[in-house]
Amino acid sequence: MDKIIGITELALRDAHQSLIATRLGIDDMTDICDELDNAGYWSIECWGGATYDSCIRYLNEDPWERLRTFKKLMPKTPLQMLLRGQNLLGYRHYQDEVVERFVDKSAENGMDVYRLFDALNDLRNLETSVKAVRKAGKHAQGTICYTVSPVHTIDLFVDQARRLEDMGVDSICIKDMAALIKPQAAFDLVTGIKAACPKLRLHLHAHATTGVTLVSLMKAVEAGVDCVDTAVSSMSLGPGHNPTESFMEMLEGTGYTTGVDLGTVLKVKKYFAKTLSRYKEFQSAVTGVETEIFKSQIPGGMLSNMESQLKQQGAGDRLDDVMAEIPIVRKDTGYVPLVTPSSQIVGTQAVLNVLMGRYKVLTGEFSDLMLGYYGDSPTDKNPEIVAMAQNHAKKAPITCRPGDLLDPEWDKLKADALVLSGNNGSDEDILTYAMFPQVAPKFFEKRHEGPLNLGKDPVSGATEAEITAAHQGNITGPITYAVTLSGQKHKVVVEPYKK
Repeated sequence: MDKIIGITELALRDAHQSLIATRLGIDDMTDICDELDNAGYWSIECWGGATYDSCIRYLNEDPWERLRTFKKLMPKTPLQMLLRGQNLLGYRHYQDEVVERFVDKSAENGMDVYRLFDALNDLRNLETSVKAVRKAGKHAQGTICYTVSPVHTIDLFVDQARRLEDMGVDSICIKDMAALIKPQAAFDLVTGIKAACPKLRLHLHAHATTGVTLVSLMKAVEAGVDCVDTAVSSMSLGPGHNPTESFMEMLEGTGYTTGVDLGTVLKVKKYFAKTLSRYKEFQSAVTGVETEIFKSQIPGGMLSNMESQLKQQGAGDRLDDVMAEIPIVRKDTGYVPLVTPSSQIVGTQAVLNVLMGRYKVLTGEFSDLMLGYYGDSPTDKNPEIVAMAQNHAKKAPITCRPGDLLDPEWDKLKADALVLSGNNGSDEDILTYAMFPQVAPKFFEKRHEGPLNLGKDPVSGATEAEITAAHQGNITGPITYAVTLSGQKHKVVVEPYKK
């Protein structure tokens, strides 16, 4: 009998985060949830990562209501989220009580599987979240961020897996956020971890950007991996992930299968193929294969962020210089993996180095990274840059777990959040404010207006809400449509319908 290899489907989270900057609205997900729930996936990743931020920043959508909706519509399949350990879903470390309350509330609202990671692979930053997930009776998946450097060896990663097992995780995930894991490395790493931790499930998450990782998934299967992450084909490739259908077809005749129904997956494919056509303005410029990433190790989201930063400074032509600077900055940090938030910190510092001169200007976040306030780096940092960071930040380096330095903050966060207009008084709203104190007040005030759908009609360029309102006679001003006749584009202004 064929061995079952589980699949975690990424369409509802990391796929659209990678391809269209996390702009997919809840209205474009609910209609396909029944098919997703019946496909036979091991889990469906649908929350966490950048989705929480995007919900309140761009979509006027309550992320907690999104989670409750998914749980209602997909009751059979475990729901999965990505959680940045002590960072939760924000960009700083939170005191332990806040971490515990977040895990407790997300479990209460429907979350089942927590993929827990730390950007630096400092496992001390996962201790609190692992304990909280276990206490809530949910699945704690300890994560190793895969990267390549002179200090990152198979033995180092295997040792991290053993430490995660000792911490009490239910499974382990190898997270390859930049598509760096080559086939032989995947085989060797899976072999090593399965030998060291034979009782734990092992999952592999790999992006597709470099064009080699579908083969890496196959080698991981041969080495004993239990589950892989994929995205339905219409939501895959580029800076995203390998196609679900391709992985399923690849296993034919190998002695492995997935237990996922291909016919159902094809229905999901067709649905998202139509849906994504309305989000072209958010589509990543990286749509093909980028083997240069093996040198720079830049995840897709980090690349688009740097492009934006350079354009804002009128230096869009300096991207190649920044790409060359990133490995230098990364070496100075002690070869930190490049994943949120370390990728943004290193990328922004590289941009400043190119535009202003190397380390002439330091960001506060980069100084904190150099001084240990995000955690311990894989190896020694450049002492000269550490001294510069200390002078810039006016504080000393630390070696303890950063969370140990934080004073209790829940009561203050609660007091600050409850006075905001539109806050509903729930712990969920307090947590929203805790993670995004600048964005949350605006969201609370406008939440009653309901979620926004940013997808646009390919012909008119109008959003679905605008088109509906126009048809119902609820718009008083004219609408401009883009019309192509005989190859020529024209703008046509149409007055609203009047009864």
